[in-house]
Amino acid sequence: MGTFRKVAALVAAAGLLAACGDGGDSGDSGDSGATGTVTYFTFSAAPDHLKDLDTIKAEFEKQNPGITVQVQTAAYDDYFTKLQTAIAGGSAPDTFELNYENFVTYARSGALLNLDKLAGQDDGYDPARVYPKALEAFKHDGKQYAVPTTFSDVVLFYNKKLFDAAGVAYPTADWTWADEKAAAEKLTDKAKGVYGDYQPVTFHEFYKALAQAGGSFFSADGKKATFNDAKGLEAANWLLGKPGTVQPTVAEIGGKADYDTALFKSGKLAMWHNGIWQFAGLAGAGLDYDVVTEPGNTAKANAVFMNATAVSAKTSKGAAAWKWARFLSTSQTTVQTRLASNWELPAVNDQAAFDTYLKQTPPANRKAVFDALDAIALPPVVDTQQAKMQDIVTEALEKAASGQATAQEALDEAAKSVDALL
Repeated sequence: MGTFRKVAALVAAAGLLAACGDGGDSGDSGDSGATGTVTYFTFSAAPDHLKDLDTIKAEFEKQNPGITVQVQTAAYDDYFTKLQTAIAGGSAPDTFELNYENFVTYARSGALLNLDKLAGQDDGYDPARVYPKALEAFKHDGKQYAVPTTFSDVVLFYNKKLFDAAGVAYPTADWTWADEKAAAEKLTDKAKGVYGDYQPVTFHEFYKALAQAGGSFFSADGKKATFNDAKGLEAANWLLGKPGTVQPTVAEIGGKADYDTALFKSGKLAMWHNGIWQFAGLAGAGLDYDVVTEPGNTAKANAVFMNATAVSAKTSKGAAAWKWARFLSTSQTTVQTRLASNWELPAVNDQAAFDTYLKQTPPANRKAVFDALDAIALPPVVDTQQAKMQDIVTEALEKAASGQATAQEALDEAAKSVDALL
C-alpha cells in the first residue's frame, strides 16, 4: 500500500485532483455502440486466478461478440503506482479494479466515468442484484462511479481441538472482548508453544477495534483525528494487551512471514483474527476449525473489504466498458466462477447464489461471513495520503508495543500527524 502516495504528485500534475471535483461528470464519453477492444487492469486476478478470469472473459466475449477484453495485471504492491502513472500520462485502461479506500480518492479526482447514464440505458442491468451496502460504498456525491464486484471480511477462526482439550466453550456471535480474553488466557500454554489468540497490532485492526469500542476515527466534520480519546485508548490497549500474554511478541515472531498462518495450521493457535480468504489455504490442512463473527465491546463492527470495477473518464469505449464492468459484477458466470474458486465473494444480493458456498466445510459456520455484513466498519480515508496515514497509526502502535511510548503518548503523536495530513 505504500506505493500509493509515491505518485500522488503525478495525478496532481495532470490536473486530476480537484479539491471538490465532481468525479468525471464530463466523462459521458464513450461510443454509442458497445463494440471494440476494452482494456481491463486488475490486481486481484494475478497470480492465482488468471484462469478464472479467462473463464469469465470468454463467456463475456461469447455473449458480446463485438467486444474483446484485453487483460492487464499487476501485483497489489505495484498496481496503484502503475495505474496512477497511466492516468497521469493519458493512457489509462478503459476499465480497472479499485478497492474502497482508493476509490474515494479516484472518485473525487475526476478520473472516473459517471456510470449512471450508461446504467440507465442498459435494459439488462438490475442494480437490485448488487448488494445494497456495496453499491452505496462506490457512490460519490450520489452518483455511481464504480460497480461493486467482490467483498471479503474478517472473522474469528478457532481450533475446536484446542478448545475441547482445554474444556473451553466455543466462541459465539454474542462474545465480547472480555469473553475472548478469558478464553485466550485459558487456552495459552507457552510451555507447549500454544497460544490462545492472534490479532495483529496494526492500523486495520485498530480502526475496527475503535468502532467496536464505540469510538470514531475522525470528528463528525472529518477535519480532526479523534482516535486518541478514551475510546481510542481502550481500543489500543485491547490490541496491545495481547502480545507477550496470549500471543507471541514481535520479537518472538522474528520477522517470519505468515507466522500466524503457520501457527494456526500447525494446531498451535486457538483463535485467529483473519480474513475469509484463508479458507482456501486451510482446505488441506486437516484442521477441525470453525469461524464466528468477531467479538465486539460496546458494539459489533466487522472489517469488510470491497473491490469494484471503474471506467476511465477518458475512455472512448464507454458503452463497451460498461457492459464488461457490470458483467464482472452481476453475471451468473462471474458468481459461479468466484464461488467455485474461492476468489473472494461476488457482491450480489442473491442469497440463493451462495447456497453451495454455505454448504462447503470446513468451516461449518460460513453463515458468519454474511452475518458480518450486518455491522460493517469501513476504513477511514484520507485523500492521496491513505498509505501515509495508515503507516502513521501502525508505527505509533508499534512504538507503544515496544515500550518506547505509552499507548496514550503514541496515539496523541499519531493524531497530531494525521491532523497535519487533513
